[in-house]
Order: sequence, then C-alpha cells, then structure tokens
Amino acid sequence: MKPTLVIMAAGMASRYGSLKQIQRFGPSGETIMDYSIYDACRAGFGKVVFIIRKEFADDFKAIFEPKLKGEIAIDYVFQDMQSFAEGYDIPADRTKPWGTAHAVLCASTAVHEPFIVINADDFYGRDAFEKAYQFLTKEANDHTFGLIGYELIKTLSDNGSVSRGVCKVDAAGNLVEIAERTKIYRDGTKIVYEEEGTKTEVPSDSKVSMNFWCFTPYVFSICKEMFNTFLQKNLNQPKAEIYVVDVGAAFIKIPGNALKVIPTHSEWFGVTYKEDAPDVESNINALVANGEYPQSLWENV
Repeated sequence: MKPTLVIMAAGMASRYGSLKQIQRFGPSGETIMDYSIYDACRAGFGKVVFIIRKEFADDFKAIFEPKLKGEIAIDYVFQDMQSFAEGYDIPADRTKPWGTAHAVLCASTAVHEPFIVINADDFYGRDAFEKAYQFLTKEANDHTFGLIGYELIKTLSDNGSVSRGVCKVDAAGNLVEIAERTKIYRDGTKIVYEEEGTKTEVPSDSKVSMNFWCFTPYVFSICKEMFNTFLQKNLNQPKAEIYVVDVGAAFIKIPGNALKVIPTHSEWFGVTYKEDAPDVESNINALVANGEYPQSLWENV
C-alpha cells in the first residue's frame, strides 16, 4: 500500500491576513501545495488528504480536483471545534483551531496507511519527499517514526519571528528532545527565541521541525489521548493549542520508541507573512528556470 500525503490547511493565517494556502505563486498559477503534491507524486505517494475547515471545501475542490484527476487520489477531512471534543462545551470566545496535533487527529477517519503530514504554506523540496517515502516504506513502524530536519538558519523570515520545533539529536540521528519555540528571529548576529520577555540564543545549525512528519496510524491513538488531556486542562484558554511536536515529544518517552531526524539538503521557504510572498514567487521561478519543475505542473489542465 502506497503511503499518503496529509496536508494541514485549516489554520486561520492570523499573521498572514488571508487564506494563504490557496494563493498562487507558480508561473501557471500553482499554489505551494501544488509543488508538495507534485513532489509527493514523483516520490511514489498514492493519496493526498487535505485537512481543511468546512467552509473552505468548495474553494479547495474547485482548485485541486480538476488538475489532480488521474494524478493522485484525493480526500478531505474537516477540522472544527467539535471534532473529537465530545462531551465538552466549547467556550464562545474560542475562535481558532485547537492546533496541529488536533489537525492530525482529524485525519484519522481518512488515513489507514503510513503517511507524512506537512503544512500547506511551506515549500519543502523534492529531496524531502523522496527521503520520507524511503523511510515510510522501509523503516517506519509503530515504534519508529520520522521527522525531516532542516537547518534553523535556512528557515527564518526576514519579515518577523517564526515558530519552530527545535530538535536535540543524538549521535545515531534519533530525536532526544524537541521544544516548540513560538518566537524565533535574528537578533543582530545571533538567532534567539523569546519567551516571557527573555531571549535565549539558539545555534544557527540546530535541526528544526518544519512540521514534516512521518507516521503510522498508531499516532492517532497518541493524539487522541493527548487531546483529551489538553481539553481537561486548557478548555477555557482561548488561545491554547496542542502541537504535533508535543506528540513527537510524548512518543519518544515511551520505552522502545525512536523518532529519526532525517536531514535533507532541500531548501525550505514559506509564507508566514504577506511580505514573504515575493520571495516565494522568486524562489519558485528560479527552480523552474533551473529545470527542477516544469513551467506547468499539471499539463492536463
């Protein structure tokens, strides 16, 4: 059974200010997701599952179904406040999704094979998908998950702070510790993260998570248990979220488990802020000019 590509596209894009997931950057109107799907198809993935908000469904179907017909199987799951929150009264001031771990949990209804999960608004590069496919088909099991690791210095924005899962890796390439840092930025010649007003330097060559995870469906049971605990503790915190990095951190604490940090030479870029958009378009055009991608990804459209 071929592995599946899961794309998290239900975020509200609060810092970006619009639905950046379907913004067109490529020379033939491609979104960033188009390039991820294209690379996944070339690597051997058999299905793409979009995690979206229900009100975005018509937009997504109109954009992706014509071009992807015959290329890869498509499915959709919806992330909303009520998903997997049975028995809880959702506070009226809760307006944003519960977080990326909850998004992954929402995919459990459509995914029954090894899979990768990625962000909709990050460009990951062909090498990352090829390495993920090899890992999922040859190494992954219920005790061995994976994470594509990027160098921190190559994942920053010139237009503001970013969130990154900073990894500590042992000599065998296994994850020892991962910490979600929600405010990382350049501070002069250093890279720092800020927490409660305190700045802490982070080595520029640190491996970081860009939310490119390699899982088996076993991860859903971990997500469900952690989400239930999260709701018990954070139901009335309107901005609290549970992240995939929290799931990864919990997974490696289980005896006998390992999470491989798989290095990639792919160049990452993404759109955290509107000001990032011109750079993304320029980078994609350069890759097309160099022959990495065709002028039009989906010739049948």
